[in-house]
Amino acid sequence: MALLYASQIVPSKLQLVAGWAPSQSWFDGEADGEFQNIASFRFDDPAGQVGVETLLVRAGDGPVLQVPLTYRDTPVVGAEQFLIGTMEHSVLGTRWVYDGAGDPVYLAELALAALTGGAHVEQYYEVDGVRTPKALNAAVIGSGTVGTPVPDAHDDHLPNVRNDRSSTLVETDGLALLIARAPVAHPVASDTGALTLTGTWADQAEPSILALVNSRA
Repeated sequence: MALLYASQIVPSKLQLVAGWAPSQSWFDGEADGEFQNIASFRFDDPAGQVGVETLLVRAGDGPVLQVPLTYRDTPVVGAEQFLIGTMEHSVLGTRWVYDGAGDPVYLAELALAALTGGAHVEQYYEVDGVRTPKALNAAVIGSGTVGTPVPDAHDDHLPNVRNDRSSTLVETDGLALLIARAPVAHPVASDTGALTLTGTWADQAEPSILALVNSRA
């Protein structure tokens, strides 16, 4: 469960993404076109310290792109290459926004969902102790099974991250995760050995592949 705040955020999440995404090798769309937030979903940080949200965006007439983000109240030492920017949150103060591909908290939750058949979390606005559910516009689910061991994504060093023209490959000591930056609705060859995270959203009723996860345990 994710608790949200009725707040003002400057700059907005979409503005931060619009200023960063066109410089990435996987970007596809109109760099100077209007960015649209098509849908989003969240995972939970068990420690309750890091916001974990994935935006599905489109630039102009381009395809839907997947941008996982993490929101932190302090910068991560040594992770400057993954920093997208900072924003001012009217309730939480300054938030450092990172590309989730380089954040162990996002990677851990992605692996957990894919390997154990997990899903997005429900989201609630909380005002004066009263919780109101937020209507969700995307749903994701992993192909694994409950009880599958999940290697720790929190290595002593930052993950090895490599971007290409349509995806981001992330390697930790125990995991290999392929994040589809442009999600596709095509089957994955059964001999890959990878488990998947798939998602649906408005205008995308057929499940699209968001990530492939291999455990090295």
